[in-house]
Amino acid sequence: MAIVYFVALNALAHLAFVGSRMTTSLFALSLGASDFTVGTFMSLFAALPMLLSILAGRLIDRVGPRPPLLGALAALVAGTLLPFLFPALGVLYLSSTLLGTAFMLVHIAMNSVFGAHGGPESRALNFSWLALGFSISGSLGPIVAGVAIDQLGYSRAFGLLALFPIAALALLLLRREPLPRPDRHAIHAGGGVLDLLRIPALRNTFLVSGLLAMGWDLYSFLMPLYGARLGFSAATIGTIMATFAIATFVVRLVMPVLVRRLRSWQVIVTALGVAGTSYVLFPFFGSVPLLMALSFGLGLGLGCAQPVIMSLLYDSSPPGRQGEAVGVRTTMLNASHTFIPLASGSLSAAAGVSPAFWLLAACLLGGALFASRKLSH
Repeated sequence: MAIVYFVALNALAHLAFVGSRMTTSLFALSLGASDFTVGTFMSLFAALPMLLSILAGRLIDRVGPRPPLLGALAALVAGTLLPFLFPALGVLYLSSTLLGTAFMLVHIAMNSVFGAHGGPESRALNFSWLALGFSISGSLGPIVAGVAIDQLGYSRAFGLLALFPIAALALLLLRREPLPRPDRHAIHAGGGVLDLLRIPALRNTFLVSGLLAMGWDLYSFLMPLYGARLGFSAATIGTIMATFAIATFVVRLVMPVLVRRLRSWQVIVTALGVAGTSYVLFPFFGSVPLLMALSFGLGLGLGCAQPVIMSLLYDSSPPGRQGEAVGVRTTMLNASHTFIPLASGSLSAAAGVSPAFWLLAACLLGGALFASRKLSH
């Protein structure tokens, strides 16, 4: 029951985050924003997390996950309510920054909770549960946002999304038991971030994790942009994006079996290869069924990697510094999420969406070649 509670807590926050990110893109486009401006909003979701993730990880290692979680959930509520109360393009700059920073704290804190719950033998299974929760919220988020936009309008859609972090905040306040955390007495004596980057297993995990997350998160930027150019409604775009999330849920149902039969790096190579191939094909298709099929394939590829990545990261981290290691990973991911949407927005504005898809495909397929070398070790 504890795992179910942790999954629900994380999923409620993630649903609001995913739904708000999609709603922000479409709301900005409806207000006449350019592709570059939409890319700016997507970058703002990652800008402060890029700068603050390591500090957040150290804070969570030191004080535990509960106080940062309380603050983060309250900030998620504020971030979703701002565009509801003040529906204007300028407000989206503030709300995007607030939402991205708040969910960064939720992400690091909940990874710490799932990694510390139970013993090392249950860690991979715990992260599989976390990944399943992400799949559920990731599939519901675009659907809830798309239907709310079509039925209620953009500002009221934000108001509806605020109900989910409010529910998560209530769940956390009602819990009296402390949340699981790594052993604070086993903190590894060592230096700063460079100490972590000198560990080969961690360094390789950071690299492939960044590529996979780039493929994951840029989908949420490129798909609304591509769907809007094709003339799809918000509900249709949300349905296409939900297909991606449903695929991640499906593949994570069989992850316990895959983990027993495949090595971790085999899963990672497959994920990068499938994702890269999917992005090559996207610009060639403009019908809803084919885009749903491609999104489903992309979700299968990327969905299988997340539990493996987080388990590798937690196991490779020095004792007592797991939150910091997740913070380093989050910083690297958000650096790419900050600059790549800006570059993609500029590229799509100048040359169309297709080159942005293909540039991302090249990065992912290059990562698959790099990861394949680990299979021989």
